[in-house]
Amino acid sequence: MEYLYETHMHTSQVSRCGIKPAVQQVRDFKKKGYAGIIVTDHFINGYSNCPLHYSWDEKMKFLMSGFIEAKIEGDKCGLDVFYGWEFTIRGADFLTYGLDLDFLITHPNLDKYDIEDYSEVVRQNGGFLAQAHPYRDDWYVEHCFPVNPSLIDAVEVYNSCEPDRRNAKSLAFAEKHNLPKQAGSDCHGKGYGFSAGVLLQNKANSIFDIIEAIKTKQVRLRVPD
Repeated sequence: MEYLYETHMHTSQVSRCGIKPAVQQVRDFKKKGYAGIIVTDHFINGYSNCPLHYSWDEKMKFLMSGFIEAKIEGDKCGLDVFYGWEFTIRGADFLTYGLDLDFLITHPNLDKYDIEDYSEVVRQNGGFLAQAHPYRDDWYVEHCFPVNPSLIDAVEVYNSCEPDRRNAKSLAFAEKHNLPKQAGSDCHGKGYGFSAGVLLQNKANSIFDIIEAIKTKQVRLRVPD
């Protein structure tokens, strides 16, 4: 038996691009047979609904609000819900796992970090960093680029919102540099959602089980036929 996990999804509470609220997202993923999801709403330096007048602590608590609602609903319906976020630097996006509110509160101005400093502080504190859709070149993207492979732990080689040509480039980049691979729906509530993820041989008891499986290349990628 394998267990399917979504690695990249958004809620309408926190992400400006989100279409469905956390509770509905959880119910939908449960119906689609997922064992769990990682909520990766946009950080405040990305496409976020966070009010600009909030203090740093208030902004970080707002960032978690979609996850908290999802976790409550997940506990009710039997879907595991884990926390992460999508961090943006000059148009490039980075899925960040394994860190919590205490880390965020104690790192004010994190949204101003460049990729070198961000990678260092995340990984020194036990976090995990995967570059999402490294070849996205839509009109609203300032400048997306694959980063120095030493700065990341994995590459999202399949993103359901991306055309095949971009996903193929992401896969080639990961294989060239021998980086671990992952897949995600980048689900916003409709359209391309519920079609991708990672499959684990064992049920994840924490997000660190998913991180370890990706890092050690013990996941099978779920992508549409």
